[in-house]
Amino acid sequence: AWGRPWSTPSAPKPLVCGDLDVDPCLCHASRHDIAAPYRLRHDFGPCGPVQTKSDFLSIIVVIMTDRKTPSGGPLDKASLDLALRSLAIRLEENRTEPIELVVCGGSALILTDLIARTTRDVDIVALIRRGVLCDPEPLPAFLLQATREVSEDLRLPANWLNNGPSRGEGGLFQMGLPDGFALRLHRRSYGPHLTVHFIDRFDQIHFKLYASADRGGYHITDLVALAPTSDELETAARWTMTHDVSPGYAMGLKKLLRSIGHENVADRL
Repeated sequence: AWGRPWSTPSAPKPLVCGDLDVDPCLCHASRHDIAAPYRLRHDFGPCGPVQTKSDFLSIIVVIMTDRKTPSGGPLDKASLDLALRSLAIRLEENRTEPIELVVCGGSALILTDLIARTTRDVDIVALIRRGVLCDPEPLPAFLLQATREVSEDLRLPANWLNNGPSRGEGGLFQMGLPDGFALRLHRRSYGPHLTVHFIDRFDQIHFKLYASADRGGYHITDLVALAPTSDELETAARWTMTHDVSPGYAMGLKKLLRSIGHENVADRL
């Protein structure tokens, strides 16, 4: 049980957290002793036996520091997974209500194995409450608190988890998500208090096409890597044109489509 000290069997088996093997013998060392060789911003608090998941998380922080996990740097697949597992632990420790996040952007591309790269944050496009997609603005206070705690635990940027894509009147959720969006979500449970739904490749094409036409840069690289078909691009393009109805956007969108080899789609718009 997490609420009492763990006992050490005669032949201890490693505890597994993600891809990390942790010797249970560590659980009888004080957090101060374990952290001593490392430079950490995390406050390990009073020295004492590991009794909670938060204490266990402190040990994980030490191990990841020993592996030279970047402080405030780009997040790869392992780092993203650790951050979300750590968030689940914090939510459980804080005894919050369960929460379901809908995640898009680079973190969703990485964790669903669509694209191998790094990212700087986890983008929330919606929440799910009682099976229904909901506006993620504002994010619940208890989620923000747990996010700050993980930021301190793992030395992540303060906004490593945010609702940037659906913030304000022009946000993706506020302007309308693609048809059938909820039916295509990929669900992943991180425990009783956190469920993450990653958006589907088809919806990534919608969002990446919109971002590519609007901002360019790495969004175009992601779009091309998704290898969309002409039909997928046409559907996505027509959706983006409901978000920005200006003639200037339509011209820029057609120019982008031609630049990535889809003149036929541009001509049909």
